[in-house]
Amino acid sequence: MTSTETQARGRVLIIAGSDSGGGAGIQGDIKAVTAMGGFAATAITAITVQNTLGVHGVHPLPLDLIEAQARAVLDDIGADAIKTGMLGSVEVVERVAAILDTTDAPALVDPVMVAKGGAALLDADAVQAVRSLMIPRAALLTPNAPEAEALTGLTVTDLDGQRRAGEALLALGARAVLMKGGHVPGETVIDLLVTPSGETLLEGPRIETTSTHGTGCTLASAITAGLALGQPLEVAVAQGWAYVSEAIRRAPGLGGGHGPLDHGWPLRDARDRGGR
Repeated sequence: MTSTETQARGRVLIIAGSDSGGGAGIQGDIKAVTAMGGFAATAITAITVQNTLGVHGVHPLPLDLIEAQARAVLDDIGADAIKTGMLGSVEVVERVAAILDTTDAPALVDPVMVAKGGAALLDADAVQAVRSLMIPRAALLTPNAPEAEALTGLTVTDLDGQRRAGEALLALGARAVLMKGGHVPGETVIDLLVTPSGETLLEGPRIETTSTHGTGCTLASAITAGLALGQPLEVAVAQGWAYVSEAIRRAPGLGGGHGPLDHGWPLRDARDRGGR
């Protein structure tokens, strides 16, 4: 294999659930990876029936089909980074952990547990499986406050809570943790990147909007695209964070509930600059 072939090329394998509403899940992931300059391939774990008003049905796919999708991608196209999202059950967590062990590609683990409208997307007995199998395999773990509380047993209601939870998740084996602050009260939203060598704060004013469906999926995938393109972790996180912030600001206001973000804004900006 030549040196060019071994260089990161932005290939991202996404292992997650499908969102028929297009704002989160596989659909949001593909849009985010594409907008950030990567190439998205997928292994779908479940088909959900949802829109901005909520999740109306969840239909898991067979384990062998999930693995077959991932293997088809890895054996041919390859992956420079892998992003996991909705896994749903202990059995899927176990199968995905085994898949991760067959590749050297770094894994960003988004421990998806609850949809924006409140529907459970991870079985209660699967939380321990995520804790024991996915966290130690995570190059980066991206929990929100409720997810971090479920994984650590700690209360996360402020920056100190984010910091304590992040350190606890590092102790469980994650190589880095991005503690998202969207659920933490306050006029300023603070995401805290915690690594063994220190921490980085990303903060901005809270945007008053109902168009927040898919923010977690989108952020995780945008960061994964950066990692797949060979960016250092801090750079990938910062660029992904800035992308999502602008995507929230430009949200198109679709639907009657929690609307989607504007995933495509960088592509339109690039097109507009090229047209001038």
